[in-house]
Amino acid sequence: MREYSYFVYLMASRWNGTPYCGVTSDLLRRVVEHREGAAEGFTAKYGVSRLVWFEQQSDINQAVLR
Repeated sequence: MREYSYFVYLMASRWNGTPYCGVTSDLLRRVVEHREGAAEGFTAKYGVSRLVWFEQQSDINQAVLR
């Protein structure tokens, strides 16, 4: 049985800028998507591209609750 890792992360547009909180199973891919503006919507609109904090969880439900 494969054990999965999930990440809760916070990103911001700049220092003291617009914050964004997300959950993903592939943190590196998700940060690159934010930085390249590949994800449409809130993060592209506000230029959220700086990783501020992250935490790894083994259970998706715990990651979402966190």
